[in-house]
Amino acid sequence: MLEYEPVIRLGTFFGALVVMGGLESLFPRRERREQRLARWPANFAIVLINTLAVRLAFPTAVVGFALLMEERQVGLLNRIDLPFPVAVIAAMLVMDLAIYAQHIVFHRVSWLWRFHRMHHTDLDLDVTSGTRFHPVEILLSVFIKFGVIAMLGAPAVGVMLFAVLLNAGAMFNHANVRLPERLDWLLRLAIVTPDMHRVHHSIDRSETDSNFGFNLSIWDRLFRTYQAQPKLGHRAMKIGLPEYQDAKVQRIGNMLLQPWKGRT
Repeated sequence: MLEYEPVIRLGTFFGALVVMGGLESLFPRRERREQRLARWPANFAIVLINTLAVRLAFPTAVVGFALLMEERQVGLLNRIDLPFPVAVIAAMLVMDLAIYAQHIVFHRVSWLWRFHRMHHTDLDLDVTSGTRFHPVEILLSVFIKFGVIAMLGAPAVGVMLFAVLLNAGAMFNHANVRLPERLDWLLRLAIVTPDMHRVHHSIDRSETDSNFGFNLSIWDRLFRTYQAQPKLGHRAMKIGLPEYQDAKVQRIGNMLLQPWKGRT
């Protein structure tokens, strides 16, 4: 399985893009402020830049690093005798918690927020928003994952499965899709749904600082950062940040230079 990791990740990316993009067209939750052609080229350019940056900086990426830790028996799970499926599940849970914590830190620390806020300046929210992260944030995130993998001794299979789920989950919960109310309620008992995560992209700061989870919804409930619905409702709420409401923020050059512009 591990030797096919790039193929699996690429297939998951395009599969999620096609499925969620199609569902957005059939069952939109909100009316778009900007057309796809005005936003998607820059968002896809960011995906390409991030992929190249990670592959150049870390040729083996997180799965290769996990294999190295396994070989050298580094980390907790490499030193205790657990059934392999249990170790894989434990690793995925801890890594999901780490991503939740990382997300909060990127909101709380001003210089980290400068990089993360590019993700929040999208004027609409759809499947491509789940891939719109500044390259510096992506590289910092890889370093954080390295630290978690090293301390935990996460099995490489668990790391690969988590990476695939994280990518697909982000594209799912950023999608502009209207789910039946009952289905949304049932799903968010376990995972982050589009309606749940959309609250996090509200222009209202109190809502921006809520619903930090990407995969599992339990962390927001457990640490009291959960907010069920936006105050104005999903159709009336405004997406983005107050100081970045101009459409020119969608240009690739402005997106990349944004951390070094404006106030935090």
